[in-house]
Formats: sequence, structure tokens, C-alpha cells
Amino acid sequence: MVARRDNNFGLLRLVFASMVIVSHSPALLDGDHSREFLTRIFGTLTGGDVAVDGFFLISGYLITKSFIDTPSIGLYMKKRVARIVPGYVVAFLVSALCIGPFVGGAAVLSLRGVGRLLTQMATLLPPKVIGVFPGLPYPTLNSSLWTIRFEFECYLAVAALGALGLLGPRFWKALVAVAVALLVLSVAGSVEGGHQVHEPLLPSLAKDTRFFMIFAVGALFYLYRDRIQLSHAGAIAAAVLLICMMFFWPLAEASLALFGGYLIFWFAFAVRPLHLGRLTRTEDISYGVYLYGWPVQSLIIWNFRTIDPWLLSALALSIAGVLGYVSWISVEKPSLRLARGRG
Repeated sequence: MVARRDNNFGLLRLVFASMVIVSHSPALLDGDHSREFLTRIFGTLTGGDVAVDGFFLISGYLITKSFIDTPSIGLYMKKRVARIVPGYVVAFLVSALCIGPFVGGAAVLSLRGVGRLLTQMATLLPPKVIGVFPGLPYPTLNSSLWTIRFEFECYLAVAALGALGLLGPRFWKALVAVAVALLVLSVAGSVEGGHQVHEPLLPSLAKDTRFFMIFAVGALFYLYRDRIQLSHAGAIAAAVLLICMMFFWPLAEASLALFGGYLIFWFAFAVRPLHLGRLTRTEDISYGVYLYGWPVQSLIIWNFRTIDPWLLSALALSIAGVLGYVSWISVEKPSLRLARGRG
């Protein structure tokens, strides 16, 4: 696997952010997950699940690379905080203060409400305000933000493993063991008495380890980049295996991590960079699209309760795309420039 600077990672992230919005549309309208596009095909993971797992696979690869390429843990953490926290904070405040009071969340303006929001923001949680969007299936301001804390915890895990010397080639078995253990836990947590279920046996533990498992697999793809051959034949085989396994709930997550991971890195490095992919290297709006997709969709539904899911997706993607660009230009890019000492 040749890690080129000219790759399709930016395009993949934008596709995944868009998938989250399209996947959320049916359920946000009426709470019916069965109409979601991948659920109708496989009956296991949703398009949102696939997209978020894709984010964490790419993140595992790139963040591990960032740690190894960065001369100090302090600088590594400075860059990681700059990449994820400012955008999250602004999206949190926009959701809570600019949207919340106008959709039933009057309590947000109270002293207790502000204190609660500050606590949530300090711990990278979504804004939780009682009374918002009454009557909607999901009366929340921005539930997509729930993954941000797990992303940041993965950054901390990389720093801890790196400080202990566990990211070097001499200690590859330790990371492999962790990834395998998490894969097993993910599978075991979704099986009950041999029947397919959508609620894991160990709901809290399985939920907490899911993203670490996916992230760890992405990290392994980086650590083994010199030994992994990315080929068109391999991509076809991985796609066939992934499609077959996606029909079986206990195997869907693990197969997505392994075979889906291969497909992601094949497309990133073995496929000639597309024009849009080159554009996303300099103007990366994917994070902002993800941050603002949920509140934009909720606001549209709040005003047009009977809107078609596909029209909802198209409108939300357009608006979130604009907000994502604004977030990149005014918040994310300046923060990254400052962290790198170029502000």
C-alpha cells in the first residue's frame, strides 16, 4: 500500500458525511428505520452506520500516521484538538443557542440550562435540551455529535499507546491482539441465543468498544501499509465478501471493518484521484456537513412535516454543504493553521 499525498480520502469523507444525512432522513421524518436505503437491502447496518464506521477507519489510518510523523505528543495533541474541537464547539453553540430557543427549548436560556450545556460541551456530548422539536420522532438538537467524544478518545488512545512504544513495529502483536479482541466483542455483543438481534448482549460495552475496534483496524492498515497489496482483483473479492456478510447481523460490523476497510484504502490509493477528491484536499467541508446535517434536517421537518425523504435529503445536503464550507473557512482551517504555527 503506497500512501500517496494525492489520494481520495477527502472525497470519501464527503461521501460518508452525505450518507449520514440521507440515512437519517426517513427516521427523522416518522421514526421508521425500515425505509432507510441500506436497511431495506441488508436488514443489518444502516447507511449511517456504514458511513460513521468509514470515518473511523480513515481516522485510524490518518491519526496513527499523524502521531508517528509528529515530533512530540504535545504537538500531536495540539493538532488533534484544533482539528475536532473548534468545529464541534461552534456547531454545539449554534444548535443550542441559535436553534434551541426557537423550537421549544426555552429552558436553554436559564442559568441552570446554560450550566448544563457548558458541562455537556466540556465533555464533547451533544446538546441536550428538554422540549425542543415537540412532536418529532427524535426531539433532539444535534444527535450526530454523539460520535465526537469517541473520536477524541481514540486520539487519546493513540497518544497513550505511542507514549508506551506500542505503535512501533516491535509491538505490532499488541495492537493486533487489541483489534481482534474488539472484533470478537463486537460480534459477541450482537448475538443472542443464535438469533439475529439489533440490541447487543452488552449494550453499553459493545457501544463503547465499537468505534475503538473500527479505529484500531484503520490503524493496523497504516502500520501494515508496506505489506498490504491494494489491487483491483482484491477490491472485487473484498466487495463480494462484504456484500455477502452484510446480510448477517453478527458478521456485518466485523466484515465492514476488514473488507470495507480494504475497499476504502483501495479507493483512496489505488484509484486515480478524482477531480472532486483533489478539491476536497484544500477545501474539506465533510466535517461541517456532518456537524450540521442533523439540525438542518430537523428544522426542515419542523416546517414541512410531510416532505418526501429524498427531497429532505437533497435540501439538507445543499444547506449543510454551505454551512460546512463556512465552518471550514471560518473555524476549522484557521484553527489548524494556528496549531501548525502558521497563524
